[in-house]
Amino acid sequence: MPFLKTGLVLFLSLWILSFSSPETSTIRVTFEGRKTLLGDSTAVGKQLAVRYCASCHLFPEPELLDKKTWITGVLPNMARRLGLKLPGQDTLKPLSPEEERAISQLNIYPETATLSMADWEAIVRFYERSAPAEPLPQKPHTPITDQLPLFKANEISLGDKPVPQTTLLKYDKNTAQLYVGDAQNALYVLDGRLQGGSATLKDTWWIDTPPTDMDFPGNAAPRLLTIGIFSPSDQQLGRLMTLERAAKAGYVPINIRALPRPVQFAADDLNADGKEDVVICGFGNNAGKLFWYDGFEPTKEHILKAVPGARKVVIADFNRDKKPDIMVLMAQAREEVSIFYNQGNGRFNEKTVLRFPPVFGSSYFELADFNKDGYQDILLTNGDNWDYSAVNKNYHGVRIFLNDKKDNFTEAWFYPMYGASKAVARDFDQDGDLDIAATSFYSTLAQPEQGFIYFANEGRFSFKPFSMPEAAYGKWLTMEAADFDQDGDIDIALGSYFHTVGEMTQLLFKGITSFPQLLILENKKK
Repeated sequence: MPFLKTGLVLFLSLWILSFSSPETSTIRVTFEGRKTLLGDSTAVGKQLAVRYCASCHLFPEPELLDKKTWITGVLPNMARRLGLKLPGQDTLKPLSPEEERAISQLNIYPETATLSMADWEAIVRFYERSAPAEPLPQKPHTPITDQLPLFKANEISLGDKPVPQTTLLKYDKNTAQLYVGDAQNALYVLDGRLQGGSATLKDTWWIDTPPTDMDFPGNAAPRLLTIGIFSPSDQQLGRLMTLERAAKAGYVPINIRALPRPVQFAADDLNADGKEDVVICGFGNNAGKLFWYDGFEPTKEHILKAVPGARKVVIADFNRDKKPDIMVLMAQAREEVSIFYNQGNGRFNEKTVLRFPPVFGSSYFELADFNKDGYQDILLTNGDNWDYSAVNKNYHGVRIFLNDKKDNFTEAWFYPMYGASKAVARDFDQDGDLDIAATSFYSTLAQPEQGFIYFANEGRFSFKPFSMPEAAYGKWLTMEAADFDQDGDIDIALGSYFHTVGEMTQLLFKGITSFPQLLILENKKK
């Protein structure tokens, strides 16, 4: 989310000695005691914006958003973070008592303003004068073919749910079962073969809050992560638990509670003590953290980053020293990808390898070797629009960042995709290179059939995009790729999530009448 963190703002050293009238073109300001004559108020506003914004995240250039979005969406929220009381702020959506209590403990809104109103007005003028009148359009790109013969689409609905709200898709290859999490606190277990548009329901679990991630540790019971409150929240109601109804004698199941809105986890032996540890992405809202538990023991917590926005972690030996390192994607204001190199004995050293502006909308990443040099590259999507700037952004899309073999990453490919939410790399057509399947969730439904795009790899970082009419049947928040029908090729499962019936109504007006919870794309290569 594009707002500043208050703790850092308090340490800013900028202070204004004198301002002339806003209408004058020459303003004399002082930075740390040094007087500088600036040409006009726009230049002053830029210097103020750079000083206040770039201290905790990349400076957000005005062209990233249109004038209206800056003035009515992003900047008013930023003002609250700086302790400014603006007209109309008391009309914000009221929070529940529980949420009010959680936020009040964070001290994110200063009682005293950290800058003068004159300074603030200069910042606003800078963005108002410099930003485009409308969101900038996407640059020319390869047109999307509207038929995808490689896959056959099959619809699956679970229970009597008028509004699909799928929060999790995970395939267990050991048991050939697909786990489907639902915002109504259900976890369905399906026979993973999913052929011909039918699915056999093997089991149903009723969970306390919506599931967001799980893993399958060998012969042990699955481990399930639940988020607490799915919508943005600072209440710590998440949970990591063993998924079993009756524990075996002498076995203590995992049951870690009070997690800060966790969205994903990964496990490995990080400190070489012979016990598996767990890293958890506590996405949070105004507060959150990236942290790990030694041996899954909640009393042995180690915080890697004490800020919100941890979206996904991958554990791998990036520097090839035979110790597991941690790569994380951070969203929210400080959007970045970092590697925590394992120094041994539970110590880590962070290297930030990619940084993005605070309205970038980082949503997902995974590792894959696109150029076949033996080093992992980054496939990343950005398109999260659940913030104060819900407009089309020309920089939303799917990207590949190549590894120079020293964990320095350079963008090698970009395809614009409004609201991009997830992308996976697999050799779907079995021609020896990696293709990409991508979804768009945070979009306006103007072109719902482009909620799923398949990119066929044609070599030399050229990808041909395809979609299919059935992709318009849902809003695809979740995606899983596996050989569901066990015929030797990789299939795709898409999970739909509608916030409201109103979103479905928009599709009804477009002639779409089918709203399945899952759309199974059966690979017809074999």
